[in-house]
Amino acid sequence: MALAHPPKIELHVHLEGTVRPALLAAIARVHGMAAPVPPEPPYAFTDLYDFIATWNALTACLRTPEDYRRILLAYAAEAAGQGAVYLEPIVDAEERLGGPSGWADVLAACCDAAAEARERHGVAIGLTPQVFRGQDVAFAEEAARIATRFAGRGVVGFGLSGAEGRYPTAPHARAVRIAADGGLPFVPHAGEAAGPQAVREVLAMGAARVRHGVRAVDDPDLVAELAGRGTVLDVTPTSNLRLGVAAPDRPHPLTVLTAAGVRCSVSTDDPAIFGITLAGEYAVAARLGVGPAEAYAAGLAGALCDAPTRRWLTDIGVGAYGRCVPEPVRRYDNHHVDSPL
Repeated sequence: MALAHPPKIELHVHLEGTVRPALLAAIARVHGMAAPVPPEPPYAFTDLYDFIATWNALTACLRTPEDYRRILLAYAAEAAGQGAVYLEPIVDAEERLGGPSGWADVLAACCDAAAEARERHGVAIGLTPQVFRGQDVAFAEEAARIATRFAGRGVVGFGLSGAEGRYPTAPHARAVRIAADGGLPFVPHAGEAAGPQAVREVLAMGAARVRHGVRAVDDPDLVAELAGRGTVLDVTPTSNLRLGVAAPDRPHPLTVLTAAGVRCSVSTDDPAIFGITLAGEYAVAARLGVGPAEAYAAGLAGALCDAPTRRWLTDIGVGAYGRCVPEPVRRYDNHHVDSPL
């Protein structure tokens, strides 16, 4: 008998972008702030940079460790209700949270909430704090040092995002090294707003996995390299369409990449802002030729979890899908599906 909620792994979800409007408004009231406008998604964006501005305005309501505890538990409950068994939420290191010490308190609260979510909702969580391109370099490096304090306490990786294409990656190479030396693999955003060279740059910096990476389709040699390496790309199908990274009248990069043998996990990116769900994105991926078993296997391949969690996730995958490795590469005669939006 088919499961009502097949198990899912999500490796690319911004914690600040998971907050549904009612909870965001409630948190805003606690701080004496007006609710963000407009109050309901989906929001309109002209491009990635416009999206970043909207994201900043909406998440400015999040001020305290308790805010972050609330939103992590809320998303854990939501995702678990749709079958999620493992999440790697992204938490931005923001100076607005009270400098390094304030952000350390936020990260501690997230680690505590992750442990609570496992007990309450049965979903394992590995946190992946990140800095962003264009951020003050000294703060980013201190953020990396702080993140390493929580390695083994709930933090499993360290990332880099931001206005790719407008700000360079190289100034944050030292922050990446600090995190790596402290045991945190590098999981950067790349190949979203910028092209294949951005993906090559983070691979050269030791990326354990690439968040997005879909612009690799512009370079067949890079696609072949990713497939050969076994590099997992975290693909967010609706986000790619909404932000103009994927064109609705062309094959979606998810289809092209998986047909070429690249492992692609499936995630929401910012579900509350896009007005989507994890179950919905798995359904979109299935229409693009990547079924839930294949998405789960890619998620497991890319997960930064510890060995006991990996064994647990493997057992879940085998129990649900009968296997937990990607099927042989499938070729598609029709790489185009209608936009899900």
